[in-house]
Amino acid sequence: MNKEIAYGLADTVLMKKPHACKTNDWEVLRLGADIRLKCMGCGHIVMMPRSKFAHNLKKVLTKANDPVNIKNTLYVPKKEIARPDINQENN
Repeated sequence: MNKEIAYGLADTVLMKKPHACKTNDWEVLRLGADIRLKCMGCGHIVMMPRSKFAHNLKKVLTKANDPVNIKNTLYVPKKEIARPDINQENN
């Protein structure tokens, strides 16, 4: 049973084994016969054959073109919104 996982450029993927910095999250930088990945923990960049990548891939964490992820990057928590203090007296 060979299950193909759909991944694309700039997606964040989870690999089976962690990197030396103890992070399993990688960003896909290049697709082709070889795949270039960037570690989300330390920024180290590696290239590996597509067959090895497909074998070590566990799941796709975030898709690059997913509108839900765009909303999360634009989200500002309520406590971080700057509000003027209208009760302050001006001298």
